[in-house]
Amino acid sequence: MMRLAILVAVLLGSLTPAWAQSTATLQGTVTDTQNAVMPGVSVTIRNQATGIERAAVTDAAGQYVAASLPPGQYQVLAHIEGFQDQTREVELGVAQTVVVNIKLGVGTLAENITVTGASPLIDTATVSVGQVMAQRTVQEIPLNGRHFVDLGPLMPGGITAPQNAGLSAPLRGQGSFSFISAGNRETSVNFMINGINLNDLSNSQITFQPSINTVSEFKVDNSTFSAEYGRNSGAIVNVATRSGANALHGEAFDYYRDDKFDSRNYFNPEPADKSPFNRKQFGVNLGGPIAKNRTFYFFSYEGLRHLQGVDLNSGVLTDAQRAAVTDPMSKRLLPYIPLPNATGASGEGRLISSGIAPVTINQSTIDLRHSMGKNDDLHGYYAFQADKRKEPNAQGNTVPDFGDTRVGHRQVMTINETHIFSQALVNEARFGFNRLNITFDPNVVINPADLGISNGVNFPIALPQITIQGLNLNFGGPSGFPSGRTVTTFAAGDTATYLRGNHIIKFGGEFRRAEHASFNLDPGTFTYPSIAAFQTGLGNAFNITLGDRSFDLFVNALGGFVQDAVSVGPNLKLDLGLRYDLLAAPTEANNRMVVFDAATDSLVQVGSGIDKVHKHSNDLQPRVGIIWNPAGDGRLAVRGAYAVMINQQNTGVVTGTTANPPLATPLNVAGAVRLDSALATAAASGLAPSTTNPNYQQGRLQTWNVNVEREIGPVGLMVGYFGSYGDRLSVPLNINQFVNGVRPFAKLSASSPIQPGSNLGNITERESLGYSHYKGLWITANHRMTHGLQFSASYTLSKSTDTNSFDGTLSTQDSYNVADGAGPSDFDVRHRFSINGTYELPFHGNRLMDGWQVVVVSQMQSGGPFNVVTNINTFTGVNNTLRPDLVGDPAILGSVNQWFNNSVCDPRIAGSCTSSSVFALPVSANGVFHFGSLGRNAILGPAFSDTDLSLIKNVRLNGQARVQLRVEAFNVFNQKNFGQPGRIATVGSTSFGVITNTRFPTGDSGSARQVQFAVKVLF
Repeated sequence: MMRLAILVAVLLGSLTPAWAQSTATLQGTVTDTQNAVMPGVSVTIRNQATGIERAAVTDAAGQYVAASLPPGQYQVLAHIEGFQDQTREVELGVAQTVVVNIKLGVGTLAENITVTGASPLIDTATVSVGQVMAQRTVQEIPLNGRHFVDLGPLMPGGITAPQNAGLSAPLRGQGSFSFISAGNRETSVNFMINGINLNDLSNSQITFQPSINTVSEFKVDNSTFSAEYGRNSGAIVNVATRSGANALHGEAFDYYRDDKFDSRNYFNPEPADKSPFNRKQFGVNLGGPIAKNRTFYFFSYEGLRHLQGVDLNSGVLTDAQRAAVTDPMSKRLLPYIPLPNATGASGEGRLISSGIAPVTINQSTIDLRHSMGKNDDLHGYYAFQADKRKEPNAQGNTVPDFGDTRVGHRQVMTINETHIFSQALVNEARFGFNRLNITFDPNVVINPADLGISNGVNFPIALPQITIQGLNLNFGGPSGFPSGRTVTTFAAGDTATYLRGNHIIKFGGEFRRAEHASFNLDPGTFTYPSIAAFQTGLGNAFNITLGDRSFDLFVNALGGFVQDAVSVGPNLKLDLGLRYDLLAAPTEANNRMVVFDAATDSLVQVGSGIDKVHKHSNDLQPRVGIIWNPAGDGRLAVRGAYAVMINQQNTGVVTGTTANPPLATPLNVAGAVRLDSALATAAASGLAPSTTNPNYQQGRLQTWNVNVEREIGPVGLMVGYFGSYGDRLSVPLNINQFVNGVRPFAKLSASSPIQPGSNLGNITERESLGYSHYKGLWITANHRMTHGLQFSASYTLSKSTDTNSFDGTLSTQDSYNVADGAGPSDFDVRHRFSINGTYELPFHGNRLMDGWQVVVVSQMQSGGPFNVVTNINTFTGVNNTLRPDLVGDPAILGSVNQWFNNSVCDPRIAGSCTSSSVFALPVSANGVFHFGSLGRNAILGPAFSDTDLSLIKNVRLNGQARVQLRVEAFNVFNQKNFGQPGRIATVGSTSFGVITNTRFPTGDSGSARQVQFAVKVLF
């Protein structure tokens, strides 16, 4: 494979390094009225906004192709002497290949036929399955927060994220940072802006969301995409930014929300104070010509001032329970636990409150486009965002006043140059970068030593993040903070399109270099298994990493591809592609990475015995597809495709190795431990290193589909089967799990270069042993704008299974048996329907009656699964992964106070398990533990349904100027959309099976009805 890597590197060295495209391609065939192909026809493609033209000439097969065109409205003129000229109008979407076939009749030079109409509804050019969101849709659809990533779940195969999601769950003021589609993990989405990568490689999220005012169009491809796309195996999101035009255009806008217009969240009932909410989103943009038909600019600014109270509903100690606290350490913690203001269904004390969460964002962008002549076009874009957000519960806190404050600066720059070498060869080169700098600081700064806490921290940082199970109470921390990171990704790229005979060939290469610099401190986590345990001060789990975990990682990636669209006949095309990617193992500037070598029971530092943390990844990825247009009229297409895709893992796979001795000291206790002696207990339990398997491989996905598209009037229908199999997926495992009560690696060997002879506890290793399966039926309907109506709708029937659903989550109860964790994905959704549409009301006659629109977005899906576990950690050494035995029927009851039959018994207690028991702790009557019989993700949680509505009134002023007034209602039917129930099965728990919050907080998707008012001035 190394020879292959060298060969590809030499090949790419002869090219400009490449990147996938966010422009469009127009192609077609010119024939006469007898269907004979016509070579030598001049085809002029004119951008109607900028006046810039592209010329092409049909070849011997009558074909023409114009690649790397900016998205927009175009006029296509076909001319040859002796025939009537024909003009077609077409809209080109981002990353689209649009086919416009032209038929010329005999005529004189003066004759011209203009054929008007919208772009084809049916894609007869590629096998990629995706959808373009046009500028008008992006601008007018009621988006809760105005974040374009929130459109991702509306695409076929997309879902609303589960409550336990990370990147795909919305964050106040900034929306979601990814989405889940077609059974792929949220870390597998490739975001691109003008063809340049927009992912933060530290965790695979989008670095930031450009204001939708700067978005011209965006497209999501989520199955069997072209070989030009690499880096990720999930959806491909292409964003094209807005550019100026010959006409001067501008906009000023203001969006306003306030809680006095809103409904209460279900878990913020009277007589509690209504949680505050106030949001102001405002901005301006301006675009126009610097030199007509040649140079254009577009500038935008958007600001956000957001203040809300995040609804919190937590179990807390009653007065009687507080009075029963006997442990001195626990008594010192009582002032940090609020008093109850309500009583739960089981008589437990509850605190219904809100945590204040302000958000401030300022974002500015500039876009410049310059035509350097008939053969060259230059496009530049730069965006900068400064943001500050206070998070009261993002890390799991259930009571107010803890959490963290985050301050970020985000940038992206893109430069694109398109050069026409000849009628048959067009080249597009790109360069750019994205950068994120962000810090996380605890809101409550405390020196734990001042309270007598012995966790190894003796300076002001934060309390350990403390959990009292049974109550589902979490306070202190957050763990892992303060921290910060700067992540910069540079990308350079080039894609060439070449027309030869019946082949349209794309080829190129790509190079990326990412740097991830970070620092991290940790106050640790501490768990009490019950209220009684807290009262006596006896915990059952403690985790901490002592020391400043700073590092500076570098990651290089190199790839190349060739894609050939072959016209086998007038009605049949083959799409053939091959891609190669070399994904290098991360390196650290000072070799600050230490791995555990299982072969020698040693800790070894990179650069001192090993040369890299894991092996490089070299992969060939074939892409094969077929497109059959039976009637040859572009109204019916039968398509099938198969593709292999590689998913570049984020740096989280190796960052654990930067926290091992001698760089830092990771400690873990799974068993009896007290806060006032936690450090000594953890030291005796042994080091808890994190490592990466030396044979770790990047994730791989094989995906396939068969689908039929049909145009019926103004509607395009698609029905298809979509499937995938993923392997080599990232999964963390405890390779030092107890076996018959004994750890396989009791201590480091005497020959270990680092801390020889030290005791060992859990050893968390990143492996590439995970796998997934997805199969789905997708049905879509797209109605082009006709008689004022436009809509896109989709229904998905699917099943997604895997061994684990999130890269860094250790959810397997038996680390020596990954298959035991195979079950429904955390994001498995059996049924999903979504629709978005616009209707221009047919009222006319005066300014009051003209210009009314109704825009709606509605989505609904069946309930997703959740994983029931126990808090027993002495059997495997890991907390909250051991599942119970299933001994009864966990029937769904549907109440927030008891979502399912949740009776738990302990076989060690005589008479505890009866015929009414549903779950049993996985232990025999004589106290021998075993792995639970309940499958992973065996119970379904609540469904999700949400409808958002906009009522828009456009008032015409002079010329093109107008005022737009909007009233928008999010979750207009005020559907409750409950979150997942408590999942930790313990005897006597008051939180197991109880729902205490909505899926997402107020202000985000489907939480409680909110009303927004907006005014826009456009010219």
